[in-house]
Amino acid sequence: MLLVLAIGLWIGRGKQSSADYFLGNRSMPSAALLLSIVATETSTVTFLSIPGITAAAGGNLTFLQITIGYIVGRLFVVFVLLPLYFQGKPFTAYEVLETRFGRLSRRMVSTLFLVTRNAGDSLRLFLTALALQIVLGLDLTMSVIAIGSVTILYTFIGGAKSVIWNDCIQFIIYMLGAAIAAVIITDAVPGGLGDIIALAEAGDKFRFLDFNPSLVHPTMTFWAGLAGGAFLTAATHGTDQLMVQRYLSAKSQRGAAIALGLSGFIVLLQFAVFLLIGIGLAALFQTTGVTGGEQAMKSDQLFAYFIVNYMPVGLLGLTLAAVFAAAMSTLSSSLNASAAVFMNDLYKRSRQREPGSEMRANRTATIFFGIVQTGLAILFGMLESSESIVANVLKVAGFAIGPVLGMYFLAVFTTRVQQAHALAGFVTGVVVLSLVAFGSNVFWAWYALIGSLVTLAAGQLACVLDTRSLPMSETSGSPDKNSAT
Repeated sequence: MLLVLAIGLWIGRGKQSSADYFLGNRSMPSAALLLSIVATETSTVTFLSIPGITAAAGGNLTFLQITIGYIVGRLFVVFVLLPLYFQGKPFTAYEVLETRFGRLSRRMVSTLFLVTRNAGDSLRLFLTALALQIVLGLDLTMSVIAIGSVTILYTFIGGAKSVIWNDCIQFIIYMLGAAIAAVIITDAVPGGLGDIIALAEAGDKFRFLDFNPSLVHPTMTFWAGLAGGAFLTAATHGTDQLMVQRYLSAKSQRGAAIALGLSGFIVLLQFAVFLLIGIGLAALFQTTGVTGGEQAMKSDQLFAYFIVNYMPVGLLGLTLAAVFAAAMSTLSSSLNASAAVFMNDLYKRSRQREPGSEMRANRTATIFFGIVQTGLAILFGMLESSESIVANVLKVAGFAIGPVLGMYFLAVFTTRVQQAHALAGFVTGVVVLSLVAFGSNVFWAWYALIGSLVTLAAGQLACVLDTRSLPMSETSGSPDKNSAT
C-alpha cells in the first residue's frame, strides 16, 4: 500500500494537463496497457471466487469456455470499434455517440455509466472488505476505508499514469500470490500432484467443453461462452469508459490493438490458473478432511479459507497483498474513468472553465467518486441480507453494457437511424433485459447478447415506423446530417 502511494506521488509530480491526468498524455506503451487491461478486469471477487467453481462438488473447467468468447469479442473491438476512437482526439468513449446521434445520447449513456459503474464497484469494494475481514479479523468499515483511502490518494495524485503503472505491479503481485498458493496446495496434498490429477479425473473436473444449447443451463456452455462471452466483451471492452480510456492512452491505434488483442489470451491463462487452484483445493480438502472445509467449499470464501488456515507467515502477507492489489487495480481505474466521464461528458459541456482550475476540478471529481464508492460500500455492510442485495445490484449494474453496445451497433451499422430512434431502442433494451434477468432463468452470460440485439432491432424498428409516418416529400430528400456515419 505504501508502494502504490509512492508511485502515485512520483508520477504525479510537476504540472499536469487533462490529457496527462486522464490519458497519460496518450503516450503509454503497449506492454503496460496490456497488463493494465487484464488487472482492471480482475477484481478481488475474481481472484477469490473462481477457484471455488472447480473446487465445488461437480465443478469442472467448463467456465473456461467463456474466454473463447472473450478473444472473439476483443477482435471485434479491434477491427470495428477501435478505429472510431482514433478519429480525432476524444477523452471518453461516449463522444462517438454525440458525433453520430447528438448530445443527449452522449449525456444519457455517460450518466448511466456513472451510476452503474459506481454502484458495481462499491459492491466490489464491499466484497473485498468482507474477504479481508475473514482473513485479518478487522472491522468491516475499517477495511473498506483502508482500501478506499489508499486507492483514492494515488489516483488523485497521479491520474491515469499512476493507475496504469500500478496496475502492472498489482498484476505481478496477485499472479505471484496465486502461483505460490498453487505450490503450497500441491505440497499439502499427501500424494502431491499425482493425487490431485487422479482425484480430478475421478471427479471429471478436467472436462472443458459442454455443447448443451439451452439458454437456461445453470453452468457455462460452449455456446454461452462463445456468443455470450463475445457480446459481453464487445460491450465491456468496446463501449465501457473503464477500458476505452486505456486505448486512448496508447501511443497509437496499433499499440492499443496489440494490447487489447493479446489481453484475451492472458485472461485465458489467468483463469486457467485460478480454476486449477480450485481443483487442487478440492483434492486438499478431500485428502486431509479439514474441519470446516466442506462448508467453505459451498461458498466463494473457499480460497480465503485456505489462505487464512494454510498460508505461512510472510507468504500470507504476500497473498493478502495480492488481494489488495486485485481490488485497487479495479477501483483506481473506476475512479479515474468516472472523473473523466463526468468532467468531459457532463460538467465540461455545461460550463466554461478557467485553464488554471481545470486540474483542481479533475482531482475534485476523483475524490468525489472515491467517497461515493467508499460510502456505498460501508452502507452495504450495514444493511441486512446483504448477499441478496449484492446479487441484485450487480445484476442492475450489468444492465447497461448490452443496450449500450446496441447503441454502438446502431451508430456503426445503420445510416438512417437518428437519435430519437436510438434512444427508443436503448430504453427498450434495458426494459427487456430487466425482465429477462429478474423474470426468467436465462443464464447471465446471455445478457449482453440479448440486450444489444434487442436495442439494435428496436432502434431500427423505431426508424422504420417513424419514416413510414412521414409524408413522401419528407422522406425523399437528402438524409439528415445525424444519419451520416
